[in-house]
Amino acid sequence: MEGRKRFVGWGVLALWVIVIALAAPFAGKLGEVQRDRAVDYLPGSADSTQVARITEQLPGGDSTDLVLVYHREGGLTAADRATAAREVERVAAEHPLSSTPRAVPSEDGSTLLYAVSSTEPGSDEKARDAFVHDIRETVSGEVGGPGALATDAGEVYDSLDGPLLYTTVAVVAILLIVIYRSPFLWLVPLVVAGVADFLSMAVTYALHQGFDISVSGQSTGVMTILVFGAGTDYALLLVSRYREELRRVPRPYDAMAAALRGCGPAVLASSGTVALGMLCLLAADMNSSRGMGPTAAVGVLCALVAMTTLLPALLVVLGRRVFWPLIPAYGSEPKAKRRSLFAAMGSSAGRRPLAVLLAGAAALAALALGALNLPGALKQEDSFSSTPEAVAAMKTLAAAYPETGTQPITVVAPTAGSAGALETARATEGVVKAERGRSGDGWTEISVVAAHPPQSAAETATIKELRSALGEGVYVGGPSAEQLDMAETSARDRDIVVPLVLVVVTIVLIVLLRSLVAPLLLVAAVVAVWGAALGIGGLVFESLFGFEGTDPGLGLLSFVFLVALGVDYGIFLMHRMREECLNGTEPGAAALTALRTTGGVIASAGLVLAATFAVLVNMPMVQLAELGFVIAVGVLLDTFLVRTYLVTSASVLLGRKVWWPGPLAKGPTPQPGSESATEPVPVRV
Repeated sequence: MEGRKRFVGWGVLALWVIVIALAAPFAGKLGEVQRDRAVDYLPGSADSTQVARITEQLPGGDSTDLVLVYHREGGLTAADRATAAREVERVAAEHPLSSTPRAVPSEDGSTLLYAVSSTEPGSDEKARDAFVHDIRETVSGEVGGPGALATDAGEVYDSLDGPLLYTTVAVVAILLIVIYRSPFLWLVPLVVAGVADFLSMAVTYALHQGFDISVSGQSTGVMTILVFGAGTDYALLLVSRYREELRRVPRPYDAMAAALRGCGPAVLASSGTVALGMLCLLAADMNSSRGMGPTAAVGVLCALVAMTTLLPALLVVLGRRVFWPLIPAYGSEPKAKRRSLFAAMGSSAGRRPLAVLLAGAAALAALALGALNLPGALKQEDSFSSTPEAVAAMKTLAAAYPETGTQPITVVAPTAGSAGALETARATEGVVKAERGRSGDGWTEISVVAAHPPQSAAETATIKELRSALGEGVYVGGPSAEQLDMAETSARDRDIVVPLVLVVVTIVLIVLLRSLVAPLLLVAAVVAVWGAALGIGGLVFESLFGFEGTDPGLGLLSFVFLVALGVDYGIFLMHRMREECLNGTEPGAAALTALRTTGGVIASAGLVLAATFAVLVNMPMVQLAELGFVIAVGVLLDTFLVRTYLVTSASVLLGRKVWWPGPLAKGPTPQPGSESATEPVPVRV
């Protein structure tokens, strides 16, 4: 019989080998479908998206717009100007340009700019990148503009995959070594998490091919973080329970079966809640947010499948020796421990629950006020924590031409009405120049230059005025318009997705906990955590990190992640509390017992998840760094303040009312045959 059980373990491993072999061709292709242009993040209905789609169909295809910048502190010399003219002539001779570049000197004589536009690369991103690099090799000045910025952004996103994965693996490995105190055990969940990440890449590629979901560097990066963070959390829960079962059960297979019966339902419920919360992003209009929903859900579910099938099979095959040197022998008792940290925390919350609850709520409210200090909308040139050449060029232009538009606004109008659209554009306040461009397929392109710097409040007002004056059927796009559309779309998405997430998560909790008060308590707690974490971001983004803007999607994405992940931990705590009440324990004592027995596991899981999201802070994209910081801080607040003190003290105060209107609100329903310890024994940290 034991041999047959071991054969089951080897069979599961063989099945996973087949799964990996089948996934390999698809996982490697995920990078090929990743799109990171600003317009790729926008919905199809946005003006900017319409402009990008129409200009791609005009003669020559999509245009690549660049700005060549020649600058010398103290003023350009005659030799500098001659060099610039000679290099620009060479560019015009080697590449078909839409018009002859004309030098535009700055008032102080320190800078020359040449606007260069070409349809040579078309819509091919590789051809665009080659075009930009060729011009950079030709000219001695800086090359900026939308085309160069897109190339630099693509290279930054392409460079994320390796460092992000390696750093995440290193962080998780260190934490697992500290938690497990074993030279071998830490490697098993880490390998399984890597397999889950590989599988999630293949599934995401299949979803893109089958349902055309948007795939971006941001969404794939977050997916990797989720796989390792959430997957390691599930591994901590399972391994902790498995270790205890090995002391009570002689055979590893039977011990693992008992461990899965004990903690499997809670893990399944928590992962399902997270996945449902992420899928609420499908209601967003923003392509990047809508694509992140299924991508994140895939990561969580792949982590769940791997940690509940592959991890148990590996542990069973390896046997007890994988825990060396702290091997749990059959019939042994765990080493007696002094009073745990979480027992002490629970005692303080139990002695003065009202004072603890009020003090904690006041602290969260005070921290949330920091959100009022969040920097304004993030400009494209501020999206990098480093300074690519395109960003350096834009900063040079901003200093040399402080009151002049240096980035064109693109208008596309039906050819039949293009003459009227051109005159309207020229007459619009804030426009200094408007010229007719290409025509084809019933559309005409008009290039507009604003009187104000790119993405300034004055230029934004000009774009809004253009859209209002030109009316329906005429579209206004370009880089600045894309940023405006992103901000407006993100605001609309918040109004839709936030209530949806709250409703979905609350309903799931009501079903799981069979109560109305407990779910509302958990949801209120995680919303408070989100506000406090965002407030801390407002206090440090600019002053500590030097971030000069906030990504428009930060509020929505951080809300979805913190609510889903925070409720995840709440399920572990409240589920154990409910089990204690079912076994006749009074609610106050049940709350303290639940904290004492699950606190170590939740703390370990919270530390791992926070550390994995903190990896994003070191990435060179401000959007990822801000999102990683807010989620990491929120998870820590949830783990060590809200879950430990506030939820526990509120549960003590409410007593049986926390389970209203369920039967537990009226009195205990003892189940003497039930097993109280349905949650894993805490991991020591």
